[in-house]
Amino acid sequence: MSTTISQPELLTTESFHATVRELSPAVAVFDCDGTLWSGDAGTGFMRWTIDRGILSRAAIDQIDRRYREYLRGEVSELDICGEMVQIYQGLHDSEMRSAASEFFRARIEPNIFPEMLDLIHYLQAHGTQIWAVSSTCDWVVEEGGRRFNIPAERILAARVAIRDGVVTHQILDVPTDEAKVASLARAGVTHPDAVFGNSIHDAAMLAIARRAFPVDPTPALLERSLRERWPIYLPASARREP
Repeated sequence: MSTTISQPELLTTESFHATVRELSPAVAVFDCDGTLWSGDAGTGFMRWTIDRGILSRAAIDQIDRRYREYLRGEVSELDICGEMVQIYQGLHDSEMRSAASEFFRARIEPNIFPEMLDLIHYLQAHGTQIWAVSSTCDWVVEEGGRRFNIPAERILAARVAIRDGVVTHQILDVPTDEAKVASLARAGVTHPDAVFGNSIHDAAMLAIARRAFPVDPTPALLERSLRERWPIYLPASARREP
C-alpha cells in the first residue's frame, strides 16, 4: 500500500548545510533569482531600465505588450526571457554592464540570502566547482556572480551576441526549463552532484542532480518536490508564518 506525503521534509539551516557538506559535491549548480537572492532580478532590471530612460519608447511599448501576453499565458517563458534581452539591441555592452552594476548594488545585493552565500563560500573553500544558471540576462547574473566569487565562464544566463561593443538581436542562450540542462551539457556538466533551484523552471535541472535541493520553492515546484520526495529549504528571510 502506497503512502501519501502531504508535506515535504523541511530542512533547517543546520541540517541543510550539513547535508550538502556530507554530499561533498565536486560540482554544484545554482539557479539565481529566488535561490541565491529573493525576487526576480530579470523583471526588476527590465523595469529599472525603463524607469531610467535607457530604453526607447518603442522598445518599452513592445516589451510591455509582450510581457502582458506572457502573464496571460500567451507567450512562453523561453520567448519572454529571450525578448527581455533582445530589447536592448543597439545599446552598448559597456552601458548595459554599468546599468546592471548599479541596479544589482541598489536592488538585489541587499536581498542575497546569507545562508546561501555562506554555503557557496564553504563549498568553494573545499574544492567544489560552482555553476550559476539563470534565465535572467547575463549582465545582471554576472554582477551576482561577483558577490559569490563565481567566474563569468561558469555563469550560464540569457544572452545575445555583442558585435563591436554593441548589443545585437541574436540570441545565444536562454537557459530555462529543459534548456538549463542543455546549456549545462554544452558546458560539459551532465551529472552535477548538487543542484539548487526555486521554481518549476528549475525542475529539469534539479532532476539530473545526484541530490536536488529546492530552495523556497514556488507552489509548482513544491508539488514536484512532494512527488520526488526532495527535501526543501527555506532561508530565514523567506520563512512565512503558518
